[in-house]
Amino acid sequence: MSVIQGIVVTIFGIALCLVIIRHLMLKPSNNRSWVNDNDRLTNAEFDGDYVTIKNIRDFNWRSTRDYDEKWIEKKFNLTEVSKIWFVLEYFDPKKRQMAHTILGFEFDDGSRICCSIEVRREKGEKYHPIRGFFRQYELIYVWATESDAIGVRTRCRKKSVTHLFEAVVLGPGNERKMLESYLKRTNKLYEKPEWYNTITNTCTTNIVNHVNEVYPGRVPKAISIFLPGLSPKLLYNNNLVKIDSSLENTLEKSIIDSKAKTWDGISDFGNLIRE
Repeated sequence: MSVIQGIVVTIFGIALCLVIIRHLMLKPSNNRSWVNDNDRLTNAEFDGDYVTIKNIRDFNWRSTRDYDEKWIEKKFNLTEVSKIWFVLEYFDPKKRQMAHTILGFEFDDGSRICCSIEVRREKGEKYHPIRGFFRQYELIYVWATESDAIGVRTRCRKKSVTHLFEAVVLGPGNERKMLESYLKRTNKLYEKPEWYNTITNTCTTNIVNHVNEVYPGRVPKAISIFLPGLSPKLLYNNNLVKIDSSLENTLEKSIIDSKAKTWDGISDFGNLIRE
């Protein structure tokens, strides 16, 4: 190697080190100019067997750009969590590896709430999985009504195909423990933001972490955790959702987009998509 080549390599090495150092020094923040639907962070106040969840999103979506903004507060009895629901949204049926996952909670009185773990986008910002490797997005737990978080996906996104599964919960009281686990993490993010990461800190990796926290070893390591579009076989093989005779039949019957599109905006959205 000539002297000039050595100098070039040294300069390149120094520049690369500076870029890496700058990248590692980036700090997540809760104070940016966020898009409207990511503008507010949810937080939960516990009082014995009750919890008050603040800043639940309840938008009325006519399209992904046309909506009525509404945020609500609700009080729930933690002893009355009766079911857990798993939502799998394929962004594009032609790209089966890529999908988004959501967890929902149902109570004895039939009321429901769901949580979508997402990137927290700034105004003018779009999501791209490559950018998700490089500390470009904060992580957010979006608590919302089903007509909001599931409705916008089933009614407003032309390519999306959305499945709704009833989860199999093993062990008494684990429905409550799962909800508490979610809410405690929500409160943690309210106080201390984190970076989203396309591999290690996503919607599905967090769901798996919550499940395994409540029931250690319930979800094994699998490639579908990182490519959630491949998760149906993981769900089936590990008895994670209720199956109707076969996986194929369950996948077919669990599609809710057509039902959701018939919603009149008044009736119970959650009951409609479960008919």
